[in-house]
Amino acid sequence: MQTTIRSPWGITSYGAASVQVAPDVARIRLGIDRTEGSPEQAFAAARAAISGLREAIRAHGVPDGQASASRLDLQNSWNGYGADRQFLGYRCQAAFAIEYRDLDSLEPFLIAAVEAGANQVEGVDFDVRSKPALRAQARADAVRVARAKAELYAEAAGVRLGQVVHIEDVDPESIGSGRYRGHGDSGGVSEADLAPGAVVVSAAVVLGFAIAAP
Repeated sequence: MQTTIRSPWGITSYGAASVQVAPDVARIRLGIDRTEGSPEQAFAAARAAISGLREAIRAHGVPDGQASASRLDLQNSWNGYGADRQFLGYRCQAAFAIEYRDLDSLEPFLIAAVEAGANQVEGVDFDVRSKPALRAQARADAVRVARAKAELYAEAAGVRLGQVVHIEDVDPESIGSGRYRGHGDSGGVSEADLAPGAVVVSAAVVLGFAIAAP
């Protein structure tokens, strides 16, 4: 079976890279959920919990700008289905999003937040504030990986690598799947990337090089 290369023009190379750093911020999602017999009581109970939670947040040194709350939501609360459904009251909810930077005191803060009135812990995600700079570093590393791979191909083929004629940014999540299956072996995600307590910032790129004249 003969394989034909359509529109040959040069060398295409894929590169991926990751930067692994320790997190310096936790993004916390908390909820307040209160059900009472009347709308007024539900609003009052939720507002009291919000006030207590805000005091706990401030007591742990979190500026108001790093904690945001949704508007109060009110709806009927039921238990069961069909003819057996029972009306429980009026349910008032609010959600909090908090950026917490003192990770050494994260556990005491979560305990204080729950004791202050947050009866829903929807998630705690660790992140790094310098992510744009780390992403730029990973992209630069990915370019170096792609170039090194292209130079290896050119040397093995007995040609000289020419100028870059194509640059394509690639979603790192596509590594090992789809169009770039099997090309994420150099500079891609490794076991170290999955180390607990670390934030991994990844980038990937496809470079197209011309073949220089002899």
